[in-house]
Amino acid sequence: MANSNTSNNSIIVRRSANYQPTIWDYDYIQSLRNKYVGETCTGQSNMLKEHVRMMLHKVVDPLEQLELIDILQRLGLSHHFEGEMKRILEDLYNNDQSGDTWRKENLYATALKFRLLRQHGYNISQGVFNIFKDERGKFKACLCEETKGILSLYEASFLLTESENMLEELRNFAIKHLQEYVKQNKDKTLSAMVTYALELPLHWRIIKFETRGFIDIYKSREDMNPILLKLVEMDFNMVQAVHQEDLKQVSRWWKNTKLAENLIFARDRLMEIFFWSMSMIDHPQFGCCRINLTKVGSLITIVDDVYDVYGTLDELKLFTDAIERWDINAMDQLPDYMKICFLTLYNFVNEMAFDPLKEQGFHIIRYLKKAWADLCRSYLLEAEWYYSGYIPSLEEYLENAWISITTPVILVHTYFMVTNPITKEALDCLEEYPKIFYWSSMILRLTDDLGTSAVC
Repeated sequence: MANSNTSNNSIIVRRSANYQPTIWDYDYIQSLRNKYVGETCTGQSNMLKEHVRMMLHKVVDPLEQLELIDILQRLGLSHHFEGEMKRILEDLYNNDQSGDTWRKENLYATALKFRLLRQHGYNISQGVFNIFKDERGKFKACLCEETKGILSLYEASFLLTESENMLEELRNFAIKHLQEYVKQNKDKTLSAMVTYALELPLHWRIIKFETRGFIDIYKSREDMNPILLKLVEMDFNMVQAVHQEDLKQVSRWWKNTKLAENLIFARDRLMEIFFWSMSMIDHPQFGCCRINLTKVGSLITIVDDVYDVYGTLDELKLFTDAIERWDINAMDQLPDYMKICFLTLYNFVNEMAFDPLKEQGFHIIRYLKKAWADLCRSYLLEAEWYYSGYIPSLEEYLENAWISITTPVILVHTYFMVTNPITKEALDCLEEYPKIFYWSSMILRLTDDLGTSAVC
C-alpha cells in the first residue's frame, strides 16, 4: 500500500508497511492500580527476607545450598541475597579446588554446581564431567536413566565457552535422551519440564518473564517452603507495582511527544519496548534507566520507520545531515513530519545529558550525538542500496549492519544511565566503539537476520 503527498505540483509516492495500531490504550495504562505499595508491604517484605537470609546461613548441605540458590534465581529473588549467595558459591568453588566428594557420581549435583558457578563468573572446568565417562570416553550407560541429571546437564551445557567440545558433545547426548524421555512420557510433570527446556534452555530465557510461571510450579512442589512462597508472591506484586508506575510515566511522555499521532506510518510499540527494557534491567531501583531505555527504543523505532518505510531518499539525506550537525536551525530544511521527529530526539538527548553535566561535570552530548549520527548514516546507506537496487556483498552488508542493528546507540545510552561516576577512561573508549560493542552488535545482527530468514 502506498500514499501520496503533493508538493509544488509534484507527487511523492510513499511506501507503507501497514503497521497495526497499538492495542494498549493510554487511558487503560494510566488506570492501572496496585495495592502492594507503602510501608506496610515494605515492612512485611523485609521481615520475610530476614527469614530467608537466616535459611541461607543455616543450610549446610552443599546440594541444598545450590538448589536454594537456583530457586531464588528462578523466583526472581536473587538480587535481595547477593551477598549470601556469593559467600556460598565462593565456599563451594574453593572446596571444589581442593577436591570435594559430595557430588561424586551425582550428575544432577555436578551439572547444577557447574551451571551456577559459571553463571556467577567462576572459572570451573568442563573436566568436572570426566568422572561420568567410561574407559572408552563415552558417557556411562547407567546414567541414561537419570533424567533429572541429564536435564541439569543439558541446561549446564549452554554455558560453554569457545572450543569446549566436550560440552557440545554432552549437549547432543542430553538432547537425544531427553527427546526419548518425552516420547515415553513416564512422568507427566518431568516430561513437561523437559519439553519446556528443549524448546528454549534456561540460559536463553528472560528470568523475569519466567518468574510468574515458576511460582505456580514451586507452589505445587512437595518441598515448597511457605516463607519463601509468601515472600516471592509479595515481592512479585511489589515489583509489578514499580514497573506499572514506570510504564505510566513513560506512557505520559510518549503521549506528549505526539509522535504516534503525527507519524501514523510508524510503529506505535511503547508497551513492547517497555517489556524489552524490563528484560534488560528489571530490578525495581532502576526505574529511571528502564524509562530512558524505553524512550531510546521508541525513538529508534520511529527513526527506523522514517528511513525504512516513509522518507524519500532526498528527505533522508536532509535528516541525516540535521542529525550530524545537531543544530536546531537544521530543522528548517526538513519536511514537517521530520521536524517533530528531529526535535523530540534532540530534546531527549539534551535532557539526558543534563544530569551528568550538572552532577559530574561531564559533557556527554557528543557521544550520544555520534551514536545517533552513526545510526542514521547506516540507515541512509541501506536506503541508498534499496533505491539503487544495489545488492551489497556479505562483507559490505555486515560492515554497515552491525551499526544499523542499533546496539551501539543502546549501549552508549545505557552506559550513561547506569554509570556513576563516569570515568575519563570510559569516555576515551567511546571515541571509537570498543570491541565489546562490535561483537555484541554482531551477535544481535546475525541472530536477528537468522530469525527472519526464509531459509530458517
